[in-house]
Amino acid sequence: MKINRFFVYILLAVISVSCATPKNISYFQDLKNNQMTTQITPVEIKVKPMDKISIVVSCKEPQLSLIYNLPIVAPRLSSNGEQTQGQNVSGYTIDRDGYIDFPILGRMHIAGMTRSEIAQYIKNSLIRSNELKDPIVSVEFLNLYISVLGEVSRPGRYGIEKDYISVLDAISMAGDLTINGQRGTIKVLRQNFVSGEQTTYIMDICNAQSVYSSPAFYLQQGDVIYVEPNDMRARQSTVNGNNVFSVAFWISIASFIISVTNLIVNSTK
Repeated sequence: MKINRFFVYILLAVISVSCATPKNISYFQDLKNNQMTTQITPVEIKVKPMDKISIVVSCKEPQLSLIYNLPIVAPRLSSNGEQTQGQNVSGYTIDRDGYIDFPILGRMHIAGMTRSEIAQYIKNSLIRSNELKDPIVSVEFLNLYISVLGEVSRPGRYGIEKDYISVLDAISMAGDLTINGQRGTIKVLRQNFVSGEQTTYIMDICNAQSVYSSPAFYLQQGDVIYVEPNDMRARQSTVNGNNVFSVAFWISIASFIISVTNLIVNSTK
């Protein structure tokens, strides 16, 4: 009877370990119904040195604006060897001092500006110089991106196509965290490519206040979001995942105990 009771205890321990669910899975656990959260002002993307943008100028008389527009280039091979679709507008790469060399207007400092600010700046410059009376200027991002790594469904690099993007947008684009993602220590790595300095921000996605109050809630181009694996996932990275906390380990122990129990029972008969 003692042997059978001991065996039952072992089985209960195996079940409890195997079926235990990790805590802190749900997002924004501190939010309540009709609760007012922190008011957040969207932070728009501002261009930096080495960013690439397209600038297109148009007006009522198309011939007058042609000189301000870079030529359309033919499709070229991408990094994976595939040909890009359609034609591409040539872009301006902002130099390390924050300038671009714009037709007629010359060197213009635009680093630290948003898309709308760049467009307005060039438009005003064209009007003041009496080059065009009614210019329309559009600015688009060409090589701006963020990266999402770690325990997400689709890790990778994602282009920035709008004026602001939050860490929640980035996680959504990457297909959300996997069940093995560590919710409490999501890292945003932000590097200054000019000075070489890097800043790390950590937020807990289970806590809304931690997310919305973070300086990295709105991302910048080049940011890297890293989701650490939780303890269960980290343990699975050991050889065969066979350690004291793995299900395979406890199944092996249970099999061993059953074998020993059968030997003892047979020997007492």
